[in-house]
Amino acid sequence: MTKNLTYLTKQQIIEGLIRLGEKPFRAKQIWNWIYARGVKSFDEMTNISKETREVLSQNFSFEHPQISKDLTSSDGTRKWLIKFSDCREVETVFIPEETRGTLCISSQVGCTLSCKFCHTGTQTWVRNLEFHEIVAQILLTKDLLCDWNKKERKLTNIVFMGMGEPFFNYENVAKAVRILNDSDGLDLSARKITISTSGLVPEILRAADELKTNLAISLHATNDKLRTEIMAINKKYPLAELLSACKIYNRKNPNQKITFEYVMLNGVNDSEIHAQELVNLVRKFNLNVKINLIPFNPWNDCAYDCSKSEQILNFQKKLKNAGLISPIRKTRGDDVLAACGQLKSSSQRS
Repeated sequence: MTKNLTYLTKQQIIEGLIRLGEKPFRAKQIWNWIYARGVKSFDEMTNISKETREVLSQNFSFEHPQISKDLTSSDGTRKWLIKFSDCREVETVFIPEETRGTLCISSQVGCTLSCKFCHTGTQTWVRNLEFHEIVAQILLTKDLLCDWNKKERKLTNIVFMGMGEPFFNYENVAKAVRILNDSDGLDLSARKITISTSGLVPEILRAADELKTNLAISLHATNDKLRTEIMAINKKYPLAELLSACKIYNRKNPNQKITFEYVMLNGVNDSEIHAQELVNLVRKFNLNVKINLIPFNPWNDCAYDCSKSEQILNFQKKLKNAGLISPIRKTRGDDVLAACGQLKSSSQRS
């Protein structure tokens, strides 16, 4: 039975080649063909002899997930429903902009957190994605965008902000990040990758040393009572513990601002008092952050409404007057349920 090359780490490919009597340097060649050039057959690996390619084809194979659905928003955002070998599905979203292209990828099928404002949280958690299933989302996107010319990249940034809590799948996310970073392949620097977490403190501290990507915190509330009400994870990791971990992340990664994601919920977390509480938290913990204010994106049967535009602007003004960077995120892809907080596998649609 052949082994799927995309299921293997570079070290595993090296070990497999050695068992076949091949030189370890072949692994770097194969890796480059797959992750830097996007080939899908050994016949395309022209710097490898025909005889060696025949041996490789007898022992290894290529397999990629399927695209179940391909939707394009009126604003150019594209959303794909991706089906894996066990027929489980996740959603992946590409957001094109003038100067960059961001891919929002998933790390789990479903989610365990059930944050009250998030559509994904209404889908039962099924399983973690394997590292190669995480990376496959990038490979498929590069195929669909014809994005294998390194000098003219359309896909420039990766955000782990799709389905699931990335740090509940830390090991696979870490393996995927290392593949993304590999200069022989996809060659995306850690500064081009952002991992978003609801606030898993041990993993934040671990990532500060091991991954060094950009970090985004799904904050969404400015006191423990409110945050626990809308995000149950706050019971385990309350704000003081979470923000202390953020301070450590800042110290170990001094050139990177942490992003606080703050969804604007009408009458829930959008008052001037909440804005001042947020300012006070940043000052108390002396944090290097920017705050993304996210207009809430509704979905069927949700219990919340988006804050009024005037209220969001007043909230932003309060933060800016305190010297905090606080852009209002432009909603993208909401007409195809591709906006922040709207992702959910079609098999689990409400």
